[in-house]
Amino acid sequence: MQKITSLKFQKNKCDSLDQAREQIDALDQVLIELISIRQFYVDQAVRFKRTETEVQSPERVEQVIGKVRKKAEELGTDPDLVETIYREMIQHFIQRELKEIRP
Repeated sequence: MQKITSLKFQKNKCDSLDQAREQIDALDQVLIELISIRQFYVDQAVRFKRTETEVQSPERVEQVIGKVRKKAEELGTDPDLVETIYREMIQHFIQRELKEIRP
């Protein structure tokens, strides 16, 4: 299995609003693809979980939040924004997983 370790994109100064929007639209497509892949692996992980506690795993949630906040800081991105996005995404995936394990 191939492990994704990093994606490298360049930040280029835009000469117009249209250029900026074009880059934003392209990145949105990549973000959606990455969320789709993340969902795939969440769906894989639920196969190994048996209880609501294993699904909700607050310690794992905090571990992930710590990692993404640190990465955001390293990249000069607002860590509070990243944390908010991740908490929302994780909650969505937890609800999705709970539907799978509940009879």
